[in-house]
Amino acid sequence: MNMKTKISQIAFAISLTLPSFSFAAGGGGVVADPGAMQGKHFDPKGKAPSSYTVELQNGLRKTLPFEDKRDFEESKRGFIAAPAYKTIMADAGNVAWDMGSYEFLLQGKDFDSVHPSLQRQAILNMGYGLYEVVPGKIYQVRGFDLANISFVKTNTGWIVFDPLTAKETARAALELVNEKLGKRPVVAVVYSHSHGDHFGGVRGVVDEADVKSGKVKVIAPVGFMDHAIAENVYAGNAMTRRMYFQYGVLLPRSPFGHVDQSIGKNTAAGNLGLIEPNVYITQPFEKMTVDGVEMEFQNTPGTEAPAEMNTYFPQFKAFWAAENITGTIHNIYTLRGALVRDALAWSKNINNALYRYGNESEVMFASHSWPRWGNERIQEVMRTQRDSYAHLHNEVLHLANNGVTINEIQNVYKQPESLKKQWAAHSYHGSEEHNSRAVINRYLGYWDANPATLAPLSPRDSAPLYVKMMGGSGKILAKGRELYRQGKYREAMEIVNKLVYAQPNNTAAKDLLADIFEQIGYQKESPSMRNSFLGAAYELRHGMPTGASPKSNGPDMIKGMTTELWLNALAISMDSKKADGMNFVINLSTPDNGEKFVVEMSNSALTNIKGQQAKNPNLTVTLNRSDLEKVMGGQTTFDQLQIEGKVKFDGDRKVFDQLRSTLTVFVPDFELMPGTKGKATKPVAPAKDPFAAQEMAITAGE
Repeated sequence: MNMKTKISQIAFAISLTLPSFSFAAGGGGVVADPGAMQGKHFDPKGKAPSSYTVELQNGLRKTLPFEDKRDFEESKRGFIAAPAYKTIMADAGNVAWDMGSYEFLLQGKDFDSVHPSLQRQAILNMGYGLYEVVPGKIYQVRGFDLANISFVKTNTGWIVFDPLTAKETARAALELVNEKLGKRPVVAVVYSHSHGDHFGGVRGVVDEADVKSGKVKVIAPVGFMDHAIAENVYAGNAMTRRMYFQYGVLLPRSPFGHVDQSIGKNTAAGNLGLIEPNVYITQPFEKMTVDGVEMEFQNTPGTEAPAEMNTYFPQFKAFWAAENITGTIHNIYTLRGALVRDALAWSKNINNALYRYGNESEVMFASHSWPRWGNERIQEVMRTQRDSYAHLHNEVLHLANNGVTINEIQNVYKQPESLKKQWAAHSYHGSEEHNSRAVINRYLGYWDANPATLAPLSPRDSAPLYVKMMGGSGKILAKGRELYRQGKYREAMEIVNKLVYAQPNNTAAKDLLADIFEQIGYQKESPSMRNSFLGAAYELRHGMPTGASPKSNGPDMIKGMTTELWLNALAISMDSKKADGMNFVINLSTPDNGEKFVVEMSNSALTNIKGQQAKNPNLTVTLNRSDLEKVMGGQTTFDQLQIEGKVKFDGDRKVFDQLRSTLTVFVPDFELMPGTKGKATKPVAPAKDPFAAQEMAITAGE
């Protein structure tokens, strides 16, 4: 089960706490809004776009390069057929995918509550069905998930590129392809990179037994398995909660809510799986022929994902750009949280592709967006995206070297006008604001070199000082409302946010801040930023979601988690205050795979080392890795395994119980905005063994 399934289930659990719009099952847990077609706001507290927002949107409609309609032409090219259905059911009985919930976008209306550029992108992402990319050779199914799934015809079957997030949507895509083009077996699967929407549906297109036997190749870039799991473990609980904002989890699909996710509509809420690759691409450039199809893989680590690769098909003069070149500028920093990416490396990898493949390619397609045809057009888009990441990297550091800080750069950095005229340089997924801050953070960190910000007061501690000095809540509310009426939303946000932190139960302040956030959200081109402002507005008005977080780690993800990774995560879940004064050494051995570890508690820190055994441990724990996986997956416990004779404790069992007593089961139930967690509706932590793996925030198209 993937992260989005988890969110979907949470959303269903809290449906009684929300206003009276219908909870239709959609991908990513986002709800459908029956009033969307009529342009009705889903929230009784919601506000229409202000005159200032309307003026801004009208100005953008006049200045953006809408005369360039090539994307619309290219997005429709090669269309073969759409299925009769708009909804795909998950095996668990919920709706995995509902494309029909976005049909309000196809009315031909301009929505003042949506940035005109974002509305354009949202319409482009409404492509739905089977498309031909290279006549008789390469096809795509689009609009079945956040990502595209691509099919390359071989001598005897299909090579599937990026089998989506969910088994159910990937299976439906394969069925559509076989129905329209003739049934053929899948002979290989390629994972372009380590994000969930590019591998999670693999069990919908191949049988694991065929992979293990070698009948089907599963090809991935070196490091794929590590990064598919590890990126989402250590801070998974925090990432899970933050994704409520980035992905607009509580926002209905509406002109006033969720309209798009920039690189696709949303993520399917189905069964996420993972089959380990049996072929890894280890070289910077590596050639391979699979069932008559020649491919050259280009490893591009450190770009959109830590493990990622492009693919060139010399027979077809076709270039697969993975998620390195799409219809948007991507995230250098993703708002749910992750390591900052390398804009310079990203630019250079695009440049390598441009000079190695760009001169020959006649079509460029990718795991998101739509293909580009013709060599001139391909080179244009490649250069646009190369230069966008290069300019971002170089200009931000130029400004930083002239004294602009991380707390100023978002107001200083600007794309050149030449890039603004190119749709492929627009910030749908990323944004100039948060990407520019990310570049400084990568090189200089979070500190702006002012000692006052090096170890500042927490917002809850500093806010009362500001409120007192500003003359109290009444004056702040009055000034905030005045600034709001003047369309000075960021200025209003600055002071009202202080009041909300100082007085979290001040409903008038929270409602005003929500109104401010809403107008800012309407004005944002990036759906990640739009969703964050609108999601925060929703929680300020109605409180944060309640209900227990259901389990999301499926067996495939647990199997892919190394024992060392699990031990590292245990150390993070340990409450160091409870461990004060504890000192012990545990040897851990898993005979079926030959692994050995020393786990040591000292100085309120839990550490481990692989490949070692202590000479005089307090306790030795022996069990098979296969049984440990059941503990990690919540299917059993150490106590139950001991009863069954499947785990052996040699030594002082008390130290094991001591360790268990320090462990915390994380639940994404903390506030992101002050005063949004109701006292009477505190989420209940799930009954879960503390040795089970903490929930992962499975990445998708980030």
